[in-house]
Amino acid sequence: MDPTYPLYPVFTFLGFLLVLIPLPWHLQSWNSGTCFYMMWASIACLNQFVNSVVWHGNALNTSPIWCEISIRIIMGASVGLPAASLCINRRLYSIASVRAVNVTRAEKSRAILIDSLICVLFPILYITWQYVIQGHRFNVLEDIGCYPALYNTLLAYFLSGMWPILIGLISMVYCILSLRCFVRQRIQFNQFLSANKSLTVSRYFRLMALSMTEIAFTTPLAIFAIVLNATASPVGPWRSWEDTHFRFSRVDQIPAVIWRSNHLVALELEFSRWVTPLCALIFFAFFGFADEAKKHYKLAFWAVVKPFGLRPPSEKQKSGAASIGQYKPKSYPMVSTTTSSLPPYSPPSSSSTQHFHDKKRPVSLVLSLPESVDDTYTQFSSPSRTSVDTFADITTTTPTSSQQPPHSLHHLNLVPHDTTAGPLASVIPHNTSHDSISPCISSSERL
Repeated sequence: MDPTYPLYPVFTFLGFLLVLIPLPWHLQSWNSGTCFYMMWASIACLNQFVNSVVWHGNALNTSPIWCEISIRIIMGASVGLPAASLCINRRLYSIASVRAVNVTRAEKSRAILIDSLICVLFPILYITWQYVIQGHRFNVLEDIGCYPALYNTLLAYFLSGMWPILIGLISMVYCILSLRCFVRQRIQFNQFLSANKSLTVSRYFRLMALSMTEIAFTTPLAIFAIVLNATASPVGPWRSWEDTHFRFSRVDQIPAVIWRSNHLVALELEFSRWVTPLCALIFFAFFGFADEAKKHYKLAFWAVVKPFGLRPPSEKQKSGAASIGQYKPKSYPMVSTTTSSLPPYSPPSSSSTQHFHDKKRPVSLVLSLPESVDDTYTQFSSPSRTSVDTFADITTTTPTSSQQPPHSLHHLNLVPHDTTAGPLASVIPHNTSHDSISPCISSSERL
C-alpha cells in the first residue's frame, strides 16, 4: 500500500484544473505553444489521477481499453511537454529578433501551423514508432496503474529516450538566442510589445522564466531517466521483430511489493509519474497569479455568486448612480392656447387711461416742463465750455383716437446741449402740446 495516498491523486487533480485556468486569455492572444503546453499537462495529470485512484491497492486488469489509451497518453506527454516548451522558446526568439513591429494575420496562422506540427503531429509519430520496441500490450502496476511495456534494448534509447534530450537542447539554443537578441535590440523589442496588445512585458518574461525552468529540468531529468533505465534492468540485444513482439497480447500485473523491492525501479517509476503534476503546478505558479489572472478570478467569482443576488461593488455603485440620474420630475400636460381662444382687444378710453396713470404714477416722478415751447425747432447756442451734457425739451404727446393706444410708448426727447463753441448746432423736432403728462414713450416717433 502507498503510505502517501491520497497525496498523489490530490496533486494530479489540482494540476489538471489549475493548469487550464490561464487557457482562455492565452487562446485570445494566439499563444499556441503555451496552449499546447497547458493541454498536454492537463491531459497527463487527468490520466495519472485516474490511474492512481482506480489501481490503488490492486493490480487487476479491470479496464484494458483504458490502459491502451492511457499508455499512449503517457508516451505522448513525455515528448509533448518538451515540444510545447520548444514552441514557446521559438516564439520568444521570434519576438526578441523581430524585424517588423506589426505581425500580419498570415504570419500568425503560419506560426500556429508550425506549432501544431511540433506539438501534435510529432507526438503522434512518436507514439506510432514506439510499437517497434513495445514488448507486449502494457503493464499494470499496483498503486500506479497502466504503464508502457517497452523492451529495454539499445534501439529503445534512439526511438524513445533521446527525444526529450534533443528537444531540450534545441529549446536551450532558442532561449540563449532570445536573451542575446533581447539585449541587442531592446528598443525595437519595446516597440513591438507596445504595438502588440496581446503580449505584455510581464507575460513575455514569465514565458521566458517558464522556458528556462523547463530547460533546466527537461534535459537533466531526461538524462537521469536514461541512466536509471539503463541501470535498473539489463539492456537486452535487439534480435528481431518477432523476438521483440513474442506473445505481444499478454499483460503483466505487478504488485507493489515486487516493484518497490528494487530501489532503482521504484525511483524510476515514482520520478516518471511525479514529473507530470510538477510541470502543471510550475506553469500555474508563473501564470496563475498574474494581474490578468486575478481579473479573471474576480469575474468568475461574481459570475458564480450572481444567481444568489450578490453583485460586485462597482456594479452596485453604477446601478445606484443610474437610479439617481434617471429621476424625472412629474410632467404636467401643456394647455394649448390659440389666438382664437383669446378675447378680442378693445382699447380703453382716454379718460380711464388718464385716471389710471394719475392713480399709479408717483407724484415725485412728475417732471416740470417749461412754460413755453416752440412748436417748430429749437436752436441751442454753444458756450465756450468743453462738452457738458444737459437734458432739455422733454415733450410728450397725448394719444388721440388716430394715434397709438394709451398703453403704447410715447416719445421722450432727451437733447444733449453741446456747450462747446462751433459751427454746428443741434436741432430737434418736438410737439407743442403739453396739456397732459404721460409717463409712457411713444414708439411711433424717433429720437
